[in-house]
Amino acid sequence: MALGKRVLRSRLGLASLAWLFARYTGLVYATSRWQTLGREEADALLRAGRPFIAAFWHGRLMMAPQGWRAEPVMHVVVSRHRDGESIARAVRHLGVATIRGSRTRGGAAALRASLRLLREGGYLGITPDGPRGPRMRVQPGIIALARLSGVPILPATYAVSRRKVAGSWDRFVIALPFSRGVYLWGQPIHVAADADEAAMERSRLLLEERLNALTADADRMVGAAPIEPAAARG
Repeated sequence: MALGKRVLRSRLGLASLAWLFARYTGLVYATSRWQTLGREEADALLRAGRPFIAAFWHGRLMMAPQGWRAEPVMHVVVSRHRDGESIARAVRHLGVATIRGSRTRGGAAALRASLRLLREGGYLGITPDGPRGPRMRVQPGIIALARLSGVPILPATYAVSRRKVAGSWDRFVIALPFSRGVYLWGQPIHVAADADEAAMERSRLLLEERLNALTADADRMVGAAPIEPAAARG
């Protein structure tokens, strides 16, 4: 392995990258003009001390912590893969706590920790297409968590006028400084405690539809081309 790759994968390298990432998102946030729309439902739940799950696509992870800027602390579910370690370290610099695990690694432990957090009145952020996709397609875990916990899911997203779109599976949006930016929140989705398989599938499709529509709307508002979801699995 080349020296550069060894450095980047070392604990010191990961810590340095995480610090730089956090500082960069702060620079983007501070130099851009932001508008937040549709957050009334989230704020009402916060004032009432009622927990919820915020759902946003993996490709829109970069500026999500900057857009929270609220108390109490938001927890996010982050995978145990190496890229997840980098994300976890970065968001901690932004005052966001993490729960480690995904549908492929540590899923059961992450589910138990998430349920405990929500039942204790905490707030949770999930990328329902992470950590490996398909892009912008909701996996069923978030719906099961909402049913078990009894808390609503709130779709959320952001868009910026100046950006680079990575060639990664999630088409990760790299926000650039001096942008026009918008944060959009959608209407809550409730999953009944007695929801059967068909009802849970309807909720999954509803979340996917709303989150994709919200993300496309956000892109159009800042003059950016919407990013298309990956083909749905048959």
